[in-house]
Amino acid sequence: MKNELNENVLMEKAKETMLDYRLVTGCGFCLYNNSCRQYYTDDTGSYMEKNICSWCERLKPQAQSCVEFHANAVKEASKKGSFHIYQCKLGLYFWTSPLFAEGSFAGAIRSGGFLPEGKKAVDIFGNANDTLVMRNSDISKEELLGRANSFPSADKEKIQSLAEMMQLYAESLSSGNEDHHEKIKRRTAQQEAINKIIDELKIQYSGSSQKPGYPLEKEKNLLSFLRRGDAAEAKKTLNELLAAVLFSYPDQFSYIQLRVTELVVLISRMEISPAREGNLCMEINCQNLKLVQEAKTIEELTDIVQNVVDRVSGIISSFQGIPHAAALRKAENFIQENFTRKISLKEIASIAGLSPPYFSTVFKDEMGENLSKYLNRLRVEKASRLLLETDMFLNEIAACCCFEDQSWFSKIFKAFTGISPGKYRNQGGIIVKNNSKNPAPKKNKPRI
Repeated sequence: MKNELNENVLMEKAKETMLDYRLVTGCGFCLYNNSCRQYYTDDTGSYMEKNICSWCERLKPQAQSCVEFHANAVKEASKKGSFHIYQCKLGLYFWTSPLFAEGSFAGAIRSGGFLPEGKKAVDIFGNANDTLVMRNSDISKEELLGRANSFPSADKEKIQSLAEMMQLYAESLSSGNEDHHEKIKRRTAQQEAINKIIDELKIQYSGSSQKPGYPLEKEKNLLSFLRRGDAAEAKKTLNELLAAVLFSYPDQFSYIQLRVTELVVLISRMEISPAREGNLCMEINCQNLKLVQEAKTIEELTDIVQNVVDRVSGIISSFQGIPHAAALRKAENFIQENFTRKISLKEIASIAGLSPPYFSTVFKDEMGENLSKYLNRLRVEKASRLLLETDMFLNEIAACCCFEDQSWFSKIFKAFTGISPGKYRNQGGIIVKNNSKNPAPKKNKPRI
């Protein structure tokens, strides 16, 4: 009963948020529950489905129904942890983004129904048989084409932008689970890299009964790269090592779990500095070994050991003469010069000379807030000045301060100040307050 209540609350929030998305983009939407079944379809979405989708099975019958087709797209997005763009069997573009609650898949948003740019409905429905349409309904092919031509068309770049915008809405709805989207995307990227190496191994060992087994040489190289603080080569070598193990011992989860356990222990016992008394065991070993033992999937195991490598390489880099204060000072200078455009964690961490996961941890510890909130705070402060000092329209200010659209700008601005941008301007400005969810930097930490 409690889960059902939580689901209803999330879906109602999603409905309210996506009405803003529809207002900004003109795109209809559907909501899906955690069983990948439609929970709600708004009027715009209903128009598309009533006027086109109901005839789809008759025009281009396939074994898979449209309902199942969209549900599978939702499942694909949940695996990726991010938006998924796809085309239905009639060629119309759709996109979907997953929602998470307490680290678990909780539902999804779906939008779309766009004709490909340069295509008309006749290109998609042109082969439909007039007799078939007339026999199964009261609608002629001409009327069906007229309905289809009423839908907008878009190029791939626009569809990508619409999907990315919806992903931001989805992440805002996954309250308290912002890191889960990143975790799923990180795991997906790692699995793609590992699978690519496995495909190469299949070709290499094609027709042979031998397999590489556990690659001790790769293990030595991994440790060597870590000692140098070379995070990129360490991660690449780790993926090569994991691919060899997965290729050599398929469907042997317990054995792979044992090998990952040994690898985590080996990495966390590395000597990185005399000042560290020879190892990182107390900091890293216990927590990650527990995670390894509790893991249920290969994806979890590979993600855990990747995080250990990221963490250790970050610590080693910091002990190779990159103090936190100096690294963060570089990052802040870069952010101050670039916060009005889209910048990624990876880009900023590279400037600081640290790995992205380690930089994220250090930044939050030192600054008292995560990078995303820090960037939004800077953008809100700039927007507040523009509201008072210029006559720019709200949508112009939103664009200048790197907000996706005016609606998103208003939501973030109000979250920090407690008042909408329009009211802020009309009342002559107020002091931008720290939101309770954005604590001030800790006073006992060095400021950058």
